[in-house]
Order: sequence, then C-alpha cells, then structure tokens
Amino acid sequence: MGTRSNSRLTGIMCVLLGMSGWGHAQTYPAKPVRVVIGYPPGAGNDVIGRLVLAELSRSLGQQFVVDNRPGASGNIGAEIVARSANDGYTLLNAPGSISMTYSLFPRLPYDLLKDLQPISVMASVPFLLVSHPSLPVRSVRELIAFGKSRPGELTFGSGGTGGGPHLTAEMFAMRTGLKLLHVPYRGTAQANADVASGQISINFPPTPSVMPLVKSKRVRALAITSTQRHASLPEVPTMIEAALPGFESRNWIALLAPRGMSEEAINRLNAEINRIVQSRGMRQRFADLGAEPMHGTPGQWEKYVRDEVAKWAAVIKAAGVRLE
Repeated sequence: MGTRSNSRLTGIMCVLLGMSGWGHAQTYPAKPVRVVIGYPPGAGNDVIGRLVLAELSRSLGQQFVVDNRPGASGNIGAEIVARSANDGYTLLNAPGSISMTYSLFPRLPYDLLKDLQPISVMASVPFLLVSHPSLPVRSVRELIAFGKSRPGELTFGSGGTGGGPHLTAEMFAMRTGLKLLHVPYRGTAQANADVASGQISINFPPTPSVMPLVKSKRVRALAITSTQRHASLPEVPTMIEAALPGFESRNWIALLAPRGMSEEAINRLNAEINRIVQSRGMRQRFADLGAEPMHGTPGQWEKYVRDEVAKWAAVIKAAGVRLE
C-alpha cells in the first residue's frame, strides 16, 4: 500500500508541476514588460521593435514598455538585460550587429551566447550591392572580373568600421578574392552620396536607404544580399543567384531574454510574435520600411544567432578588422 500510495502521490505531483508550467505560460505576462533598446529612438531596430511591441501589448494585455539605453554600439543596453533577472520582465530588442560586436569587442561585460537567449527574430533588412553607373559593369560577375583586372582600384564605402555594410563588403572580398579599399564615413547617407557621385566604386548599404538612388538611376543595383529577391526590385538578383552560393547578409531585429527565462513564457512570446509579423497589416508596414518578416522557433533562432556569430567572427579575423 505504501508503494502504491507513493506512486499515486508522485503522479499527482507531476500533474501539478505540469499544470504549474502551463499556468505560468497562460498568466505571463502578469505585469508590464520592460524592453531595453541599446540605440536611440528612430534607429532601425527601434522602429521595427516598437511596431511589434505595440501589437504584443494589445494581444497579451500588458504593456511592453521601451527603454532606450543608447551607447557603446548597443552594448550598454545588452549588458543591462544580460544582468537582469530571468523572470521575463526585462527583455532586449537588438539588431543583427550584436553578432558582430561579439568578435569586435573582445572584453565585453556580457556574453551573447551564454547570458542571452533569442525569443524571436522579428524582421530583417537586406543590403544592396550598388555601383556608380560609370563603372563598366552590369552584373556581379562583371564586377568581379573588372576588379581582378585592376587589383586595388575598387573602393567601397560604409557608414562606419565594423558595421553590417562594412563587414558585408569584406565578406564579398573574401569570397571573390578581390582587393577592395575601404572608405569609412560617419553615416550611411554620406557613403550613398559618394557612390552616387562616383567618388567611390561600390557600396553595400541597407536596401531602404539607397532605394531612391536606385529608382532615380543615380546608382546601379547589382545584387541583394537576402535569400529572396526584393518585391520592390524584382529584376535585381540575389547574391546567391548572381555569383556566390550561400552568400547571405542582413540586418535582423531580434527579441532576446536573459538566459534561463521560462521556456513556456518564451514559447508564448515566440508564437505571438510569429502571428503578428505574418499578419497582412504588419507585412505591409514592414514592406514600407524595406523590411521582411521572419519567423521560426526559439530553437531555430538559437542556432541562427550562433551561426551568425561564427560567420562574422571568421570575416573579422580574416579581414583584420579592428575598432580604434
């Protein structure tokens, strides 16, 4: 009887524990959630994040309150969240550059892979390879051939050392064997202006920032760095189609939590965000911003972030990129 009673008691406890986890997922969030953004209002990940968080507040019945903590390439905000309680009430909205800073800053006060875990990658913005019309190339293959015939003559601009456009160009140089000269600017707009005026040869700016120049034919779009063609530029091939299998680079926008947050709560947020970003209204808002919705499971995003860290670590090491 004692053994039977113990077995029955164990079964009841297991059921109650299961119900406890289910109940937590159903009741989370029970109060407002603070979402830290390590960049100022108006930054790309801030704009995308606010759109999704507003819908999340409506659907879950609690406010997801944005707390902008700009500075140190987003690392101030990331550290705040990494050191916060893992109860789900302090989260991080971060751009894909967080996977680059992992290798660019060797002494960070937090570890992206150990201290933070992805809930969802909500959207992404691809980069666009553009050239000045006077450059006698109309495809990526022609650009590669031109560059190899004139080693060291091709220049590329970026909005700053270590950013997505810079490292995307470095990855392009690695994959093609081209010798490219980097010209860093204080912002993407300046780099775009100089490729349009012919001061530099090529550029890999975020697609939305250069779209007006492409439409006005002041620059020539050679390829896009996403895996699918862009709806607004259906004639522009992906880098994969154009010449380089597996070449992908995009600035993604993710929601992350301190490591150890309840799996049930993470899954609930992930499922709700997937629903929101795939809705017709949100897809249109993203399209207006030049962004593309992304969806997947927390496990898939865990692998994605680790793969991004490894990819950019290899590029940074091979190119010898250092931040002064």
